[in-house]
Amino acid sequence: MSPRLSLFSFARSIPYRPRLSSQWLPQPATRATPSKLRAYSNPADQAPSGADRSTRPETKPADHVSEEAAKVADITGTQGPDMEQGTPVEQVVKGDQEAIDKLPKVMQDKLKGKSPTSAPKGSRSYSTMTTSETGSAAFDMGLVGFNSASTVPEIPGVKFGLPSLPLPRDGNLKHRYDTVVDQVTNLLMRHGQKSIAQRNMSLILQHLRTSQIPTINPARPLVPGAPPPSHLPLNPILYLTLAIDSVAPLLRIRNQKGAAGGGVALQIPVPLGIRQRRRTAVEWILNAASKRRNKGSGKGGFAQRVADELVAVVEGKSGVWERRNAVHKLAVASRANVVLPRKR
Repeated sequence: MSPRLSLFSFARSIPYRPRLSSQWLPQPATRATPSKLRAYSNPADQAPSGADRSTRPETKPADHVSEEAAKVADITGTQGPDMEQGTPVEQVVKGDQEAIDKLPKVMQDKLKGKSPTSAPKGSRSYSTMTTSETGSAAFDMGLVGFNSASTVPEIPGVKFGLPSLPLPRDGNLKHRYDTVVDQVTNLLMRHGQKSIAQRNMSLILQHLRTSQIPTINPARPLVPGAPPPSHLPLNPILYLTLAIDSVAPLLRIRNQKGAAGGGVALQIPVPLGIRQRRRTAVEWILNAASKRRNKGSGKGGFAQRVADELVAVVEGKSGVWERRNAVHKLAVASRANVVLPRKR
């Protein structure tokens, strides 16, 4: 049996209406450009009213009360407040008990009237104003012996003046350190690294300054004229110089080959200068310090060992004394080998 509903007949009953195509509208050849001038703008020749308001009188800050009173007094011809001095502290803390309690004791006594002496009339003590200028634009800040630098040189052609003669020993830039400190620093230097040697020298002097008072051994006395042991830590440079000069040998042994005959070397004692003596003593001290055990770790270990060796030298406990005595004993035994020049 065929169905009563027909799909083909249902599709035919739907109306179909085609859509009309959009018509083309003619555009004008010239288009009007929008105006660049805004309705609320001003012409170029007329400046806007609110461009720069800082120059207006009403925008300037009002004067201080004291400045305004001074201007009024100047106009009326009366005496106004003194503008060169600040407001006294008495007027600032007037009526504020908490601020008065926090003032120094001297100012509290001044406010309570306990001070026996009062400031003269017309002056203000404890003013909040900074010190006024005195002289030729120089500030006197209350320093003792303060003198303003003179702008006119005393000697024509010299800007900073001539140095006073004779020149001090450390006046030269290359010789500004003590001679012993400079020589020991150069002997401490390795591979041209003088900054490291200077740091070690500074640590050595610091250890000598903070060390205990040494105990002098009577069997191994220091150089004549040495200060008391209690004074040595107060002057570490003197401490260093005394330790080096005490063990510095007076001479050295020179071996001259063939002088004794048969190819045997002859030992001849030769005197040394002050720098040569100190150089030999420093080399002995550094050699003995290198054999010491390190007490700690870090960059200051070597400086600590050298300082301990210097203290041992002053106390007579170092092996450098034995080395010095051996050189002197051999020199005394070989004094007959010294040949003096003949007089003509």
